Amino acid sequence: MQDTTYDVRVYKTEVRKNKSGKVTSYRVQWTTAGKPWKKTFRNSAQADAYRSSLITVAREGEAFSLLTGEPVKWNRPAPPEMSWYEFACKFADFKWKAASAKYRQDIARALTAATPAMLATTEGKPDGMTLRTAMRRWAFNTKQRAEVAGEMAEALAWLAVNTLPVSALAEAVTARAMLDAATSRLNGKPAATSTVRRHKTILQNAMDYAVELKLLSGNPIKSLKWTPPKLAYEVDRRSVVNHDQARRLLAEVEAQKPSGKRLVAFFGAMYYAALRPEEAVNLREDNIVLPELVVNPDTGELEEPADDWGELHFAAATPFAGREWTDDGSLYEERALKHRAEGQTRTVPCPPPLTKLFRAHLTEFGTGPGGRVFMGVRGGELAGITYRRVWNKARQNALTAKEVQTPLAKRPYDLRHACVSTWLNAGVPATQVAEWAGHSVDVLLKIYAKCIVGQDEAAKRRIAAALDDCD
Repeated sequence: MQDTTYDVRVYKTEVRKNKSGKVTSYRVQWTTAGKPWKKTFRNSAQADAYRSSLITVAREGEAFSLLTGEPVKWNRPAPPEMSWYEFACKFADFKWKAASAKYRQDIARALTAATPAMLATTEGKPDGMTLRTAMRRWAFNTKQRAEVAGEMAEALAWLAVNTLPVSALAEAVTARAMLDAATSRLNGKPAATSTVRRHKTILQNAMDYAVELKLLSGNPIKSLKWTPPKLAYEVDRRSVVNHDQARRLLAEVEAQKPSGKRLVAFFGAMYYAALRPEEAVNLREDNIVLPELVVNPDTGELEEPADDWGELHFAAATPFAGREWTDDGSLYEERALKHRAEGQTRTVPCPPPLTKLFRAHLTEFGTGPGGRVFMGVRGGELAGITYRRVWNKARQNALTAKEVQTPLAKRPYDLRHACVSTWLNAGVPATQVAEWAGHSVDVLLKIYAKCIVGQDEAAKRRIAAALDDCD
């Protein structure tokens, strides 16, 4: 036997009076499947509101309970409550195991940026920098949270009892405030486009998790009218060095002490073979295939062959993450190649100038643990701060004062852009360039569209020739 029905009739409110004619109460009357129900209120406003609610729910096609007479949804248990802080920690823990070390950091940054909008009060609030550091490095780091101490622990203790419940996000104004906070800088201005998109995606995933935990009935971010900023995909042509500038930069890298000489081939791999920094850091000796030296018939000595092209074969990259974010406490986390599935490899040609750099590097420095080609001066892992510091100094010395003020080679990554641009401008088919660079063809052309020079003039010549044929 069913205990619900859609057969509902709501009657006019009965005004109840005493013997002297004074109104004493107001009675709402209705039936469910013919069974009469009534509820009495002390004033007309309450009765009218209740009666209107019954009528609205009935018109919306909601089921009524035959046991209580009221809409079924009115008698459902309230969703469980959980503070935003507890939920944010729970979400970070939920994502931790499957997430890369870099993505773990992204999650922590997004949750840290969003939390100020979820504070229930500012009374007794710790210093802003202290609170942000405590959240980013400890609260939203599954590995570190249990070890927090001192003022950081005190900041998190305050946060644990002073954030709104997750259910507050059901209100659009609260959800929008959280999204605005997460996509803005500390000064209130919009964050970088890539940061905005990344934080919005992370928070949207968090809200899906809240729905899964039954803390929310729906994802509030998806219902907001919010237009993401446009993302600029194209490489800034001003950042791409020419060959003369690249050689000057590599020469200045070599001049930097104590690390420069160890890093010439490192930056050379980006410029001549389009390696990403995290791929160059993980380069091993067995990834490099160089042609064998040949014997000079006149001198009997070994020398480089005339066609001194080699190849690079690799299947993993090691983006810098930081010891507190990796499972094994190392600075870098080994991952599959970008845009490639686990186990997939990529082969890149090694032109003679790069072959020469690798020969010199391996002869002088050999390899480190695991056959790794590039190591720190003391034999440890090559830290990102080390090669960035060398690059910044070399750039200051190799470029003119005017060039230093431009985006030209501002980041080591710009050497990769220069390599891909060189391949495309040399006429190498886009399909081949995409394979070497580790891109899809459509992404490649979208990113490097402004770096392919001479195509407009060639197109004009073809159009002119076609028009001449029409005469």
